[in-house]
Amino acid sequence: MRAVYQALGLTPVMAVELELYLIDRERSRSGAPLPPVSPGSGKRSRQTQVYSMADLDDQSALLAAIAEASALQRIPAFTAVAEYAPGQFEVNLQHRPDALVACDDAVLIKRLIKALARQHDLDATFTAKPYPAQAGSGLHLHLSLQDGSGANVFAGDGEPSDNDALRHALGGLVTLLPESMALLAPNANSFRRFTPRVYVALAPTWGYNNRTVALRIPAGPSHARRIEHRVAGADANPYLVTAAILAGVHYGLTQRCDPGVAVTGNADEQREPNLPLTWGEALEAFALSEILPEYMGSDFCHVYYQTRAAERRRFQAVVTALEYEWYLLA
Repeated sequence: MRAVYQALGLTPVMAVELELYLIDRERSRSGAPLPPVSPGSGKRSRQTQVYSMADLDDQSALLAAIAEASALQRIPAFTAVAEYAPGQFEVNLQHRPDALVACDDAVLIKRLIKALARQHDLDATFTAKPYPAQAGSGLHLHLSLQDGSGANVFAGDGEPSDNDALRHALGGLVTLLPESMALLAPNANSFRRFTPRVYVALAPTWGYNNRTVALRIPAGPSHARRIEHRVAGADANPYLVTAAILAGVHYGLTQRCDPGVAVTGNADEQREPNLPLTWGEALEAFALSEILPEYMGSDFCHVYYQTRAAERRRFQAVVTALEYEWYLLA
C-alpha cells in the first residue's frame, strides 16, 4: 500500500481511537459480563454518563498505570475519557506519519490495557457489543495526507467541500464501504453494534463534525483537517481496517470519486440503512468485491472469506439457550 501512495507523492498520516469496557472478573450466571465495582462506593456501576469525572476517578489508579506504561513503551496514548456506558472508556493515540506504526500502536495499547486491567483485578474487553442494551465499542481511525513538503493536502482556506483531494478521498471511502464491511465487522458480535441512534453509521454517509455519519470531518483548524472513519468495531483487526481505508482513499483520488452531499443533522433520520448490516450480507459483499482484491490481493481475499465463512457456519450450528426457552416446547 505504501508504494501506491509514494507514486502519488503522498504519505498517509493516521491515528487510532479505541473504545473498550472494563468489566468485573466475576461473571453473571449466564457468563455475561458485569460492570466493575466502584472502589469508592463499593457498588456496581449502573449509570450512563458520557465524560463522567466520577468514572475516571474510580479507575484513576488503572488509568495512571496505563499512562505510565504507555510512556515507558513509547506508545503515544495521550488522553482517556469515560464513554457512554458503565465501565466504558476511550483511549486516544497520537497521529503517526506511518500507517503501519499507527496500527502497531493500537495492538500494543490493547495488550497493555488487558494486562494492566488484570493486575487491578479487572478484565478489559474490546468486544464490539458486550451489553445488549448499552453502547458498542468502536475503532475510529483519523486520516490525513501529507505531500512531499509535509503539508496536509486536505487543508485549505475555503470550505472543506472546496478541497478536491478531500472530496475524492471521501468518495472512494463511500464507494468501498459496502465491500469493506466484512473487514470492519469481522464476527457475529460485531454486527450487534449496528443499531439506530447510538452513533454508529448504518449507511455510507459523511458530514462535518457529525457523529451520526460514517465519515466525519472533525471541527478544528484547517491545517489539522482530516477524515474520521467511524464504522469499524473495536474487535476489528486494525491492520486490515487501515488497509481497507487506504484502498478506499487511493481509489477515490485516482478515480476522482464524488461522495455526494454532506449530511446535516441525524443521519439515521435521513438515510435508509443500506450497508451490509448482517454477517452473511457482509461476507457476500466481500466475496463479490472487485476493488479490494486489486489492493489487498485476490489470494488474501479468498482466504479471508473462507475463514470468516467457516466461523460463521460454526456459529450458526450452535443451539442457544434462548432457542430452548422459546421453541423447545412450543
